[in-house]
Amino acid sequence: MTFHTVEKIGGTSMSDYVAVRDNIILKPVHREDLYQRIFVVSAYGGITDMLLEHKKNGHAGIYGQFANSLNDAGWQASLVTLKQEMFAINANIFDTAEAIKKADAFIGERLDDTERCLADLQRLCQHGHFSLDAHLSTVREMLASIGEAHSAWNTVQLLQQDGINAVFVDLTGWRTDKHMTLDERIKKAFAEIDLSRQLPIATGYAHSIDGLMSTFDRGYSEMTFSRIAVLTEADEAIIHKEFHLSSADPRLVGEDKAVPIGRTNYDVADQLANLGMEAIHPKAAKGLRQNEIALRVRNTFEPDHAGTLITGDYVSSKPCVEIIAGCKGVYAFEVFDQNMAGEIHNYDREILALIRRFRAHIVSKDINANTITHYLSASLKKIRRIRDALQEIYPDAEINQQKVSIVSAIGSDMKIPGILAKTVSALAEKQISVLAMHQSMRQVDMQFVIDEDAYTDAIKSLHSHLVEVHDHGIAICLAS
Repeated sequence: MTFHTVEKIGGTSMSDYVAVRDNIILKPVHREDLYQRIFVVSAYGGITDMLLEHKKNGHAGIYGQFANSLNDAGWQASLVTLKQEMFAINANIFDTAEAIKKADAFIGERLDDTERCLADLQRLCQHGHFSLDAHLSTVREMLASIGEAHSAWNTVQLLQQDGINAVFVDLTGWRTDKHMTLDERIKKAFAEIDLSRQLPIATGYAHSIDGLMSTFDRGYSEMTFSRIAVLTEADEAIIHKEFHLSSADPRLVGEDKAVPIGRTNYDVADQLANLGMEAIHPKAAKGLRQNEIALRVRNTFEPDHAGTLITGDYVSSKPCVEIIAGCKGVYAFEVFDQNMAGEIHNYDREILALIRRFRAHIVSKDINANTITHYLSASLKKIRRIRDALQEIYPDAEINQQKVSIVSAIGSDMKIPGILAKTVSALAEKQISVLAMHQSMRQVDMQFVIDEDAYTDAIKSLHSHLVEVHDHGIAICLAS
C-alpha cells in the first residue's frame, strides 16, 4: 500500500464543516492529492454529552437518565430534545430542503429505533426476572454510536456535493446480524475501499463483540482511530483538534506565552492523558508506538502550522520542561490505619479493588508505613461510595478526603540538576504550599499537590520559570 495517513477530527472541529473542508480535506499534510487518507470523525460538539453525560460536569444525558430510573420516562423527553438538536444541525449545514430532508431521515430512523429499543427494554426489566444493570453496557454502546453516525454520514454528503468522492464507513454495527471483534470489523469495512480514488469517512464509534465503552469509555473514538491506523499500516496518524498541543493552557498563561510543542514522545503523551489532558488515550497510543507509527496533533484552525509530532524515540536535544499541565477538582483520598504497618499490600489491594469497582481514575498515589493516599479524579458521589465500602472492610481505619489540585512539569528528558528545587521555589514565590510531591526516576514529570484554589497561579508561575519563549514563539529548553 502506498503512503497514506489516518486522521481523526475532533468534535469541536466537526461542528465547523467549512473549516474541516478548507483546512483539512483540501489541505493534505503531505501531498497535493486529496486521497490516500482515511478520516475518523467524532460526533458534533456537545452531542455525545447529550447522549451519555456531560464530560466535564457529569450531568446525566439520555444514558444516565435511563440507567437511574426504571419507571421514569424522562429519558424520552431528552431523546426528543436530542432529535431537535440534530435536526437543527442538519438545517444549519445543508442548503437545500431536499438535502435536509434526507439527512433528517437518516438520523431520525436511528433515533426512532433507539426509542423503541429502550422503551421495550424498560418494560422488560420491570419484570422481576430481568435486571436492567445487565444491559446497561449495551445501552451505552448503542447510544454512543448515534453521534458519530450522524456526523460521518453528513460529512460524506457534504463532501460529495463539493465534488469529492467520499464514502461512508459505518463501523457502528447498527442492525448487524453478526458480532465480531474490533479488528475484524475494521478489516471487513476497508477490504473493498480503494484509497487512491475514495476518501473514507469512518465513524469514531466501532461496534465489537467485547465492547469499546467497557474499556475505553469516552476514549473509544481514539481506539478506533488507532486500530485503523495499525491495520491499514498507515505511515502517519493525525489528530485535528481546535487547539495546539502547547506548553500550557493559553487561557491561563496567555496566548502570547503558550507555544506549540513541535516535537515530543509517547511517554509525554501518557503523562498528559493521566492528567485528563490527553492528546490520545494511552491504550490507543500503545498500538501506534508498537507499530512505529508517528502521531501528529494539528490545530484545525491553523492549517499552515505543522503541529506537534509525537514519536516513540524522540528525546529533546537538551534536558528541558516541555509542558506545564495539571488538573483541578481532584480528591486526596487518605486511608490511615495503625494496623496497616506490615500489611500494606493487603490494604493496597482492597483499596484498589474498590477504586476499580467504582471506576474512579487514579492520578497519583502516596504510600508510607501506615497510610495510603490516592489522588482520584472522580465525583464526590463516587468518593463517598468508596469511603463507605472501605469503612465496612476496615472499621478502625481513619479515612479522610480533601479536594486539591495537581500541577505537573512534563518533558521527554528532565534530567536537570536542581530542577526540583527550582520548581518548588517557583511555587513558594507565589506563596503556594506544596501538600505532596512526586518525582519518578524516569525523569519525565514532576507532580505537585496543592490547594484547589492555587491552581491558576501555580500554572502561571511554573510556566514562567520553567518554559522560556523567544520572539519567534518557540519553546527554549532550560540548560542544565
